[in-house]
Amino acid sequence: MTMVKTQVSAHELVAGRYRLLDVVHRETNRVSWYGEYVEDTGAARPCLVTRIGLPVEQAEERARQAADRVLRVSETMAGLCPGRIAAVVDAVQEEGSLWTVTEWIDGLPLSQLLSQKGTFSTAKAASIGLQLLEVLEAAHDQGITHGELSPGQVFLRTGGPLVLTGFGLAGATLAPRVAAPSYASPEQARDERIGPAADMWALGAMLYAMVEGRPPYRDRDRPESTLKGVDRLPLRTPLRAGSLAPTVQGLLRKDSRERLTRTVVRQSLTRVLDEDPHSAAPAPRLQRVRAAAQYVGPQWSGRAMAAGTALAVVTVAVAALAVTHQLPGTEETSASGAQSTPSTPATAPGADSAERGTATALPTPTPTAPSGSSPSAPASSSPSPSASAGGLPAGYRVYRASEGFSVALPKGWKRLETANGADNSYRVTFGAAGDPRTLAVTYSESAGPDPVAVWRDDVEPNLKKDAGFQRIGAIAPTTYLGYKAADMEWLVDADGTQVRTFGRGFLLGGHRSFSLRWTTPVADWDDDASEEALDTFLATFRPGSAN
Repeated sequence: MTMVKTQVSAHELVAGRYRLLDVVHRETNRVSWYGEYVEDTGAARPCLVTRIGLPVEQAEERARQAADRVLRVSETMAGLCPGRIAAVVDAVQEEGSLWTVTEWIDGLPLSQLLSQKGTFSTAKAASIGLQLLEVLEAAHDQGITHGELSPGQVFLRTGGPLVLTGFGLAGATLAPRVAAPSYASPEQARDERIGPAADMWALGAMLYAMVEGRPPYRDRDRPESTLKGVDRLPLRTPLRAGSLAPTVQGLLRKDSRERLTRTVVRQSLTRVLDEDPHSAAPAPRLQRVRAAAQYVGPQWSGRAMAAGTALAVVTVAVAALAVTHQLPGTEETSASGAQSTPSTPATAPGADSAERGTATALPTPTPTAPSGSSPSAPASSSPSPSASAGGLPAGYRVYRASEGFSVALPKGWKRLETANGADNSYRVTFGAAGDPRTLAVTYSESAGPDPVAVWRDDVEPNLKKDAGFQRIGAIAPTTYLGYKAADMEWLVDADGTQVRTFGRGFLLGGHRSFSLRWTTPVADWDDDASEEALDTFLATFRPGSAN
């Protein structure tokens, strides 16, 4: 099947109203971005934008019917599983592709977490599996098959249940399409009509991937080759599945009639959780990885960086140099849904624009007609479903920096310091008076191609000049938001207090990089509040580019 590949610049607007910011997940013939819905007023609201390639021969009218089907099925599922489905608020056909726009999701796709973590415990896998099963049961009881289930469609949040995307895509186009071949069922591989059994296979394939660290059938050079393997090759025996092995193998049977029933799967997954002494709740918690304040690009001098390290620790004791601000017509909304009036800008006319930002809850784009007409005005300023349903911890608000990035901050946290360097580089430090913890965000346009090497060769030599510097463990390569990344953790002495920092830097391409540094006194490192803050920073940070 021939597909049209649409090249869209990050500076262009899809359908004249959606700006693409950064790639979240890639699959065969499907790419998802975190994006913004740009309103006529110039204000922007976050959303998730997905492009699905259409066959060349796809007629415009049939493509419009596909968009209508996606909207209809999504609306049905959102009603059946409130808080579990990312509702599609717009679907348009443009330049040979179907574009779907869903509400903002406060979490990371399972595909990314698998890339970072490698494997999950059997209990965590069972917990995620149970949540997926609940959604699939609701869909199957209404005669709805997902048909595109893969780790890229499952988003895990720091709070609340997981969120599932992609309903309505299967069968929405004229030709059969499989976006994730390594998670496709044998009947899909044979291009046969699919039903609920295909979703159960995909559930088994994801359970397999979570405990084994790889899908049951590996991706080959071409999707057709992968599908042939799914159809014809025997299943690789799971080696780390433990008590989940019978469930996984029972779901991954070639003959759809022989796969385990929903009742049996539910009982099996529940038993795995009941037998695990560390399993406290069915909803999985996002992987806790240590991220922290600034990832220093090579354009910063050693003296400036040494000063910056100390600054990240001590500036929380002084008055904030800048405060968050509201754009005209917006309101600040907490995770609990309580609203406050917009704050009054404290900066004088002509103040540095880099000190201005916006603190908001996570809003939902207003649904628009698939015909491509202009979006209607926002209905109200009520909190988004994700925020009010536990998407953010109580008191947290999303801060949208004028530089383009955004991150959710705890109650009372503000922008404390901004440092600008050469080549559009900058560092923004966040904290609160009386709180000995800081988060710093750094942007650079002179990073090398290896994030591990940047930490090792460009950052660590300057950190060694700080009193009491001691790196903890090795610099670890990882993936973050779909980008190449690396983590480094270290200790230093700041004004007689030993502080601990974990830095995560990631490369955007073209020598551009972002980084986070999370710094706390050693005594506060494992506090619940610190762990919650770190989880939230990692789950909500979204990069932008320099002005």
